[in-house]
Amino acid sequence: MPSLTFLGAARTVTGSKHLLEVDGQRILFDCGLFQGLKELRLRNWSALPIAAETINAVVLTHAHIDHSGWLPRLVSQGFKGPVYCTGGTLDLCRLVLPDAAHLQEEDAKFANKRGFSKHQPALPLYTEEDAAEALSRFKVADYGKKIEVVKGIEIEFINAGHLLGSSYVLVTRSDKSGGRILFGGDLGRDTRPILPDPSPGVAADVLLVESTYGDRLHPAEDNGETLARIIKETFARRGKVIVPAFAIGRVEELLYWLFRLEDEGRLEKVPIYVDSPMAIKGIAFYDARTNELDREIVSMKRKLPRLVTAEIMLKVRRVAGRRSTGVWPFGAKLRP
Repeated sequence: MPSLTFLGAARTVTGSKHLLEVDGQRILFDCGLFQGLKELRLRNWSALPIAAETINAVVLTHAHIDHSGWLPRLVSQGFKGPVYCTGGTLDLCRLVLPDAAHLQEEDAKFANKRGFSKHQPALPLYTEEDAAEALSRFKVADYGKKIEVVKGIEIEFINAGHLLGSSYVLVTRSDKSGGRILFGGDLGRDTRPILPDPSPGVAADVLLVESTYGDRLHPAEDNGETLARIIKETFARRGKVIVPAFAIGRVEELLYWLFRLEDEGRLEKVPIYVDSPMAIKGIAFYDARTNELDREIVSMKRKLPRLVTAEIMLKVRRVAGRRSTGVWPFGAKLRP
């Protein structure tokens, strides 16, 4: 009889790992890092209750680090199988996994330099080499196309409207016997810009959904009025608006609203600075997959800002006196 074991995202909202065991085979749906409180982050160092090499395949719903970021660790512990995902998820994982590995290595170096770790030497959770090895296992499937991931078991990726490449995953038997399991991943919201609404009407016998927001309700949409008011009031007193935003997904949405408010005459054109190389690269991935974006994005006058050339970025860094990161003044470059 098939069984489902929750190895993460249970009594917390990060570290998503859901193990399906069927016909003597093991499929891990998502492989995320625990994030947040130290007691949660320490779980990243714990081995799974099963040997990594006994997992036959991994399936990713999307690229956010709490759903994909433990993959290099799984590989370092002996996982040898394939990782299935959409093309958009692969694009973003090529960005976030090496970055996460680099941060792990830098944290270990800093701990050794300052001598505050109880481990001698302090080691990274995983390395950039582990991340590269994990990425070499990826196999891409299109939305709506059934593929066999282990013998007799098929999956189908269905648009979830949460992030570029995000999906629900429908699991069925190849011979169409038995039930249908739907892994929800993270569900997007209707009527949001950039991405299409989540696909409706997926029939399933078992539905797995993470309840990140619990019983909270999102406030009603206000067509950008609050954002416009805050910017106007801040500029009126000669201030600056600084917005902390997730580098992938949220930055694109914020830029969309800034440009839209300008286009509609509700906001004067103002300098826009994006202080994140990762965000700039993420924008390029979105821009390369306009067929997967909301129709409004494709038809609107302004397209998503394109990635400037490496030569321009190098000049900007020299002017700013920075080496690898810092404030990159793309205000003019972000405007089509």
